[in-house]
Amino acid sequence: MIAPFVITYLTVFAYPVYKMFALSFTNAPLIGEGEWVGFDNYIKLLNQKLFYTSVWNTGYFVVLTVVPNTLIGLGLALMVVRLRGWLQSLVLVLFFLPYILPVSVVTQIWQWVLDQQFGVAQYVIEFFTGKRISVFRDPLWAMPMVALVTVWWTNGFNLLLFIAGLRNIPADYYEAAMLDGATRWQCFCRITWPLIWPVTALVLTLQLILQLKIFDQVYLMTEGGPFNSTYVLLQLVYREAFRLNHGGLGSAVAVFLFVIIASVSVLQYQLLRVRER
Repeated sequence: MIAPFVITYLTVFAYPVYKMFALSFTNAPLIGEGEWVGFDNYIKLLNQKLFYTSVWNTGYFVVLTVVPNTLIGLGLALMVVRLRGWLQSLVLVLFFLPYILPVSVVTQIWQWVLDQQFGVAQYVIEFFTGKRISVFRDPLWAMPMVALVTVWWTNGFNLLLFIAGLRNIPADYYEAAMLDGATRWQCFCRITWPLIWPVTALVLTLQLILQLKIFDQVYLMTEGGPFNSTYVLLQLVYREAFRLNHGGLGSAVAVFLFVIIASVSVLQYQLLRVRER
């Protein structure tokens, strides 16, 4: 009964992971065999400036997206859950619609919106800065704008998770608290927040995993520029493995990212579970 799952798991997940680790210790090209070089690929990474730049940029992107995306999703859910009937359904559809769009469409939309010459968002930028800015060609603006696009694109999923969590909180709790004279803020701090925390922990963990694997938006909007200010780890994997045909070195970067995602995700989830208790 479990044979189909086991075979699929070994073929689709376990073997590729093993192959990735094995290739990282060789000088193999992307396709073909190579010679065993031990930890040479990892030593090369530690001596490569672009590696440190990509690690820093990936961490910066995580800071810009994970917590803000979670808080925005929770705030929107607290407002949407107060709506009733068809209006609530309409608002949910509008917020979730960007999430089902392919990344190529999302990036094209925002390239139009933020275009320096005719983008509608340039009126807002000009109001605060006094001039129009080509945001994807400016090292200071590029990564925050990619983060903004990512939050807009993915927040609908977080909203649905929070809505599901809020709907599971019995209304009797709020009615009893109101009868005792509790304010809305007290209801949120003493009822909503503790009971919604498991969903919050899940959203934070999922967001951390997803944002550490950032690639599509950066590749389509900035290609890692300007001046490598948006160059992230998966772009380094793509560069080494698919452009330079360094399968071993590309696998080493992938192993590093895999270990970081696994370690940070498990650590964060355990810390959040401790907070829950």
